[in-house]
Amino acid sequence: MARVTVEDCVKKIPNRFDLVVAAAQRSREISNGVPIEVERDNDKNPVVSLREIASEAVDAESLQERFIRSMMKNLIKKEDNNVEDEASLEEEFAAYLNETNTESTTDSNIDQDLVFNKNKHEEEGSFVDVPDEFIKNED
Repeated sequence: MARVTVEDCVKKIPNRFDLVVAAAQRSREISNGVPIEVERDNDKNPVVSLREIASEAVDAESLQERFIRSMMKNLIKKEDNNVEDEASLEEEFAAYLNETNTESTTDSNIDQDLVFNKNKHEEEGSFVDVPDEFIKNED
């Protein structure tokens, strides 16, 4: 039954990837309680969504648009708020960076022998020799 349904849907939506996106979106909508447009016939939501696409009971383009909207994290409603939001986000991120920098410099568990020395690293090459004692103690 599903194979016949997919073959019918490919006639409506030639790109199989677009078909999967549209059918998945419609299946999610059905799972969320949106009424179905064809008889269920004891089929699961993905098969019902494919049957709806094959019978053109739902519009494939609108399914793709709804999928895109559902995947958007932030919808910009007003341009004025956008500038203020960007400034507040930058301030919040800068505060976060300052907090992580102070936490990492005050950590007392750092072994001074393992601290990365940038100047030494640039002069000698890309690898730093590790003492054999450290490797033995690691096990």
